[in-house]
Amino acid sequence: MTIKLIVTGGTIDKIYNESNGKLTFSDTHINEMLDQARCEVPVSIKNLMLIDSLDMVDKHRQVILNECKNSKESKIVITHGTDSMVETAKILGDHIQDKSIVLLGAMIPFSLKESDALFNLGCAIIAVQCLQSNVYIIMNGKIFTWDNVNKNKAKGIFKNI
Repeated sequence: MTIKLIVTGGTIDKIYNESNGKLTFSDTHINEMLDQARCEVPVSIKNLMLIDSLDMVDKHRQVILNECKNSKESKIVITHGTDSMVETAKILGDHIQDKSIVLLGAMIPFSLKESDALFNLGCAIIAVQCLQSNVYIIMNGKIFTWDNVNKNKAKGIFKNI
């Protein structure tokens, strides 16, 4: 069994730009993260996009949906920005019932100290292998179904509705 890992961007892949003090994208860190975690599970990586989820609109979600629908793999992990992760999960949940899909993100970029990225990725890789067909969000060691989750932006955590 191979897990398809779809990269869409979000804080998990941002880096600190010293010249302007902002977080930006250069490339995904997923290969480095999988290497660091010594992941032994076969993973097929698809770099779909690198955008901030605040900039994600319906056309981006349609691209993600199409990629999932057309995937031969039935186990899919998606990196995603946390600000609009719930919206993407809902679209996937409304349209896909025959695959296990797990979305994850990070509150702190992998490239910065004390990031939650590696932990969340590890949780997602393990969870997608065990979960029944459905769409899930995995953050900070918790599993949420697509239809029972919200992000508490003030606290920076995900909660059941």
